[in-house]
Amino acid sequence: MRKEIVSLKNVEVYFNDTPILENVSLSIKQNDFLAIIGPNGGGKTTLLKVILGLIKPNKGEVKVFGRNPKEGRKLIGYLPQYTFFDPNFPMSVLDVVLMGRYRGIFRNYSEEDKNAALNALKTVGMLEFKDRQIGRLSGGQLQRVFVARAIVREPKLLLLDEPTTGIDPEMQKSFYELLLKLKKRMAIVLVTHDIGVVSTYVEKIACLNRMLFYHGPKEAGLKKLEDVYQCPIEVIAHGVPHRVLRRHEKNDRDSSV
Repeated sequence: MRKEIVSLKNVEVYFNDTPILENVSLSIKQNDFLAIIGPNGGGKTTLLKVILGLIKPNKGEVKVFGRNPKEGRKLIGYLPQYTFFDPNFPMSVLDVVLMGRYRGIFRNYSEEDKNAALNALKTVGMLEFKDRQIGRLSGGQLQRVFVARAIVREPKLLLLDEPTTGIDPEMQKSFYELLLKLKKRMAIVLVTHDIGVVSTYVEKIACLNRMLFYHGPKEAGLKKLEDVYQCPIEVIAHGVPHRVLRRHEKNDRDSSV
């Protein structure tokens, strides 16, 4: 039986008295491939930051590898939704990945660090680009490099926040096939609006809109998405909450009278 690595129990997060997460309980196990899906503003990124210890819940308990999140996050790799960098800065692909091994301003990178960075680039299929300037990569290549940076410490959990935004469909397919390969070595939690990804690649889904409406196998979860939000999956995938759809339906009825 696979061991639990992340446990959230009755977690609540408020910003200025506005609920962002309400009574969320979630379990992640070794080698899980979990997609978190739901409308924009539903708390998906906040949930990742709670696991990372970047946001402290107002209520509830969070354990990451049996520890508090700040202690447990050294075993986590993280690729945020937006990664800001200057494409004209003279930094190589290898330099970017080495940043994942950064230990402080007065600590130089060791041979072990360099070997780990090269192995990470090999894992994501970018070793031949190690000396290329980062600004000369395509969007898909760039995301692979950022994944290499996230896994260079060999984490046990990889968190990805909408990692394929702006990547062309063919490169997306290659990217998700990479994640399937990584899943053999670590658990993966993926925030996405792409229903095709959910149905094709992941094993479990968490349906989140402030509250966690479903967490389990994808087959039952895809149907649950429509039941919970009372709107087609295509609408959920584009981040439109069900209350907007209902308002539009009411306006249509009114205009037809």
